[in-house]
Amino acid sequence: MPEPLQVIYEDNHLLVVNKPALLATMGVSTGETSLVSLAKAYLKQKYQKPGNVYLGVVSRLDSFVSGVTVLARTSKAAARLNEQFRNATVEKIYWAIVPNSLPSERGNLKNWLVKDDRQRRMITVEKNHARFDEAKEARLKYEVIGKHLNQCLVKIRLETGRKHQIRVQFEAIGCPIVGDRKYNSPASFRLGIALHSRRLGIVHPTSKKRMSFETLPGDWWQLDRFGELSN
Repeated sequence: MPEPLQVIYEDNHLLVVNKPALLATMGVSTGETSLVSLAKAYLKQKYQKPGNVYLGVVSRLDSFVSGVTVLARTSKAAARLNEQFRNATVEKIYWAIVPNSLPSERGNLKNWLVKDDRQRRMITVEKNHARFDEAKEARLKYEVIGKHLNQCLVKIRLETGRKHQIRVQFEAIGCPIVGDRKYNSPASFRLGIALHSRRLGIVHPTSKKRMSFETLPGDWWQLDRFGELSN
């Protein structure tokens, strides 16, 4: 049985939830559970809605990743939120556990990414690469906020929103996300990978109020080892 939906916030326009690891946001085979199917069932039951329930996906997390996800309850809200994501005005903060071998305690990462269809993953390319004209720029900032033995907890601020961006960029500097076998992590992780959408900040699609939603990665059994955290 899938876990009950963890609702962070809801109103007539938004449904903000904490997505667990190993649950796809959408796009699953018929009969399989996704975040969208759980959310639609929740709304249908709570508000006794007949027929289909509308939900627009405006932010999608990889199935291995947990954390804050915003869904739109109207097409108008979806359009306005999609514009914010396109224009990079959304605040996106993640937490990740990586090997304690980062080049510095804080830094900026900038890469060019293309999809490797054969391996079903993203790769970084340089300007002399044959497919560089297809590449998309990926930028993020990171800061170490805790350490334990040979691992560290990093806070990541995404400046772009590319597929698998955090996963491939940290692999590119030799620090793959803990548990991320696709991107060559040798370490295991209890559930999914050690990557969590910690905070998401948006402008409400109708009230225009700036809103920020946060959630802690409750299933990270290692988190208390990194000390008291307030980031």
